[in-house]
Amino acid sequence: MTLRPPLHLRCAGTSLVLDLPDDRFPVVRHWGPDLGEVDGDDLADAARAGATSPGANTAWITNDLPILPLAHLGWSARPAVALSRTDGTAFSPHPAVFAHEQDAEDGPAGTTRIVRSTGADPVHDLTLGTEVRLEPSGLVRVRAWVRDDRPADAEGADLVVGELTPVMPVPDDADELLDTTGHHVLERRLVRTPFTPGARLRESWEGRSGHDAVTWLAAGRAGFGWRSGRIHGVHLAWSGNTRHLALNTASGRRLLGAGELLLPGEVALGPGRTYTSPWVVFSWGQGLDALAHRSHAWLRSLPSHPSRPRPVLLNTWEAVYFDHDLDKLKVLADAAAQVGIERYVLDDGWFGSRRDDTSGLGDWHVSPEAWPGGLEPLVEHVHALGMEFGLWFEPEMINADSDLARAHPEWILSDGAGGAPEHRHQRVLDLAAPGAREYLYGAISALVERLGIAYLKWDHNSPLLATGHEVADPVAGRPGAAAVHDQTLALYRLLDDLHERFPDLEIESCAGGGGRIDLGIMERVQRVWASDCIDAHDRQDIQRGTALLLPPELVGAHVGSGRAHTTLRDLDLDFRAGTALWGHMGVEWDLTEADESARERLASIIALHKGLRGLLHSGLTVHADLPDDDALRIEGVVAPDGSDALFEIASLGQLLTWPASPRPLPGLDPARRYRVRLAAPAYPGLGLRAGWMDGGVTLPGSYLSATGLALPVLHPDHLVLVRATAVD
Repeated sequence: MTLRPPLHLRCAGTSLVLDLPDDRFPVVRHWGPDLGEVDGDDLADAARAGATSPGANTAWITNDLPILPLAHLGWSARPAVALSRTDGTAFSPHPAVFAHEQDAEDGPAGTTRIVRSTGADPVHDLTLGTEVRLEPSGLVRVRAWVRDDRPADAEGADLVVGELTPVMPVPDDADELLDTTGHHVLERRLVRTPFTPGARLRESWEGRSGHDAVTWLAAGRAGFGWRSGRIHGVHLAWSGNTRHLALNTASGRRLLGAGELLLPGEVALGPGRTYTSPWVVFSWGQGLDALAHRSHAWLRSLPSHPSRPRPVLLNTWEAVYFDHDLDKLKVLADAAAQVGIERYVLDDGWFGSRRDDTSGLGDWHVSPEAWPGGLEPLVEHVHALGMEFGLWFEPEMINADSDLARAHPEWILSDGAGGAPEHRHQRVLDLAAPGAREYLYGAISALVERLGIAYLKWDHNSPLLATGHEVADPVAGRPGAAAVHDQTLALYRLLDDLHERFPDLEIESCAGGGGRIDLGIMERVQRVWASDCIDAHDRQDIQRGTALLLPPELVGAHVGSGRAHTTLRDLDLDFRAGTALWGHMGVEWDLTEADESARERLASIIALHKGLRGLLHSGLTVHADLPDDDALRIEGVVAPDGSDALFEIASLGQLLTWPASPRPLPGLDPARRYRVRLAAPAYPGLGLRAGWMDGGVTLPGSYLSATGLALPVLHPDHLVLVRATAVD
């Protein structure tokens, strides 16, 4: 191996040092804290200091591990690349001719530094490639690709892609892993496991990131928290089947990686064709907050990110379900406008024969039975009240009992032998089937244009199981082939096409709640539905896990009725609304049945949210490190310049000791002084009030972040909101 001086990329407190050898893909020498100005001689010595010089007849790449480690270099752990031709050859790619090039790309958030590398394997007629990007937020994004280099007229075996999983090293003292898991109505709960020898593999086989999605697979020294400990994490920006990997190898290296989980034969390359992996996203930070800030900043820099204040919305689902009555929905719109709602969203039940969930899905035309006068009377009423209008769709799904299924049975994904089980009486529509995506694009576009729709709630309730093309897929021409990869790309194209035609249209990604939340879908949507559970008690943890990846303005958070639809838990309005305030706020409640005092209180909290959303939707999310058995949550947002902050102090259960000692307010500038006061009136029934609650206090940020405030006595499932404003 010939070493060149390493390349030092720097941005947003991150240094990435890459060796670019002539016999392998880039080798990561450092990924983490900014190293400052390092001259060429030091970088050259860094390359020599980190390189391994094996003895004769020794295959050893412990310290010279490229981002795509290959067997011919001595890599004996789980392969990062799995390829073979259909005749069994080319199972061990051996690129021998390498080239590396640097590039830069200027954008609104700054300059992205790019390193592209290729490795040609003339023996097996293929080329592998990688691209490494250091984004202005300090996020590192990596992808890999493989091309079948046979000439166009070549005959013989196609190149089948099994896996491309780029990896990055993490410090050898990382001995604990953190990721998230869950299920429908209880998504993204934080889980810690020891980083023991071997491989920890987290996969989703359901055609989407899933309700038990990893979110981040993060590694650090045991005990790392929101504000402490150096952490490195990986996330796959892909909305199909996924694989996340943590390797603790016998050679001593610890690695994180991710890649698309490809079904057997799903990608078979003919001459000249290329497969490119999804982006693998790497972040690091001193504490989980800092790790999350990098993905938040990257998302906020995207052209797809909403640029205007997030409208408070009302969704009709838990108010009326399938019972669509024009008069009732108008009265509900009146009540919504009175409390300050800015967007009114009509949910499932407006189309075809859809009076329940057994039929009509796929027939995207307004039902003359449910809406004899069309949707125009409701839309006009909503617009007259000064609100935007939104509409629910589930374009990727189809009921067997629908006009569309009867007309195009070949558009339904199946394994060809009666597989693809029904879930909620629905199957999956093949977006890659000839004509299917065009049908959806035309039907949705016509309604958006005719009704002036500002927002689509885009649902996706069923997993993709045993799903193959009924007709020949448009790329490989193979009927019966597995379809998740094609389906995911077709979804992306459909969303991109809609945004190209309607640049101001906002789309929410909902997948039975939070079943499809990843950085791939986030390049194309302006909101996610974090969970079908809007029980504020459970939402505290659901939203906390979601905030590891997404900033608050992208996370739908709704105020439900007094009794939660999914858990039957009864909760106080201030707690319900105070929890929903920390996101893209909405209401999902039959306000026509709420009494006047409840409506007035809801209106006051919506007004509070509107006054705070400039801070909420631009600031840095922060979380206090509290004991694991503590029933408290202290979380907030701090303005990027440290001038303002809002905190929530929430009690989710009984503490073992009370009154509690003072608790910190995280993330404040230690060099500034802050005026601290309640942001909203506290519960009148508080038995014990903290002294600062009556008139506020002024203290240094260093004191508030280290020692903090005495807390009022809060009953379980109650919260207070605290504002800290810099006074110098």
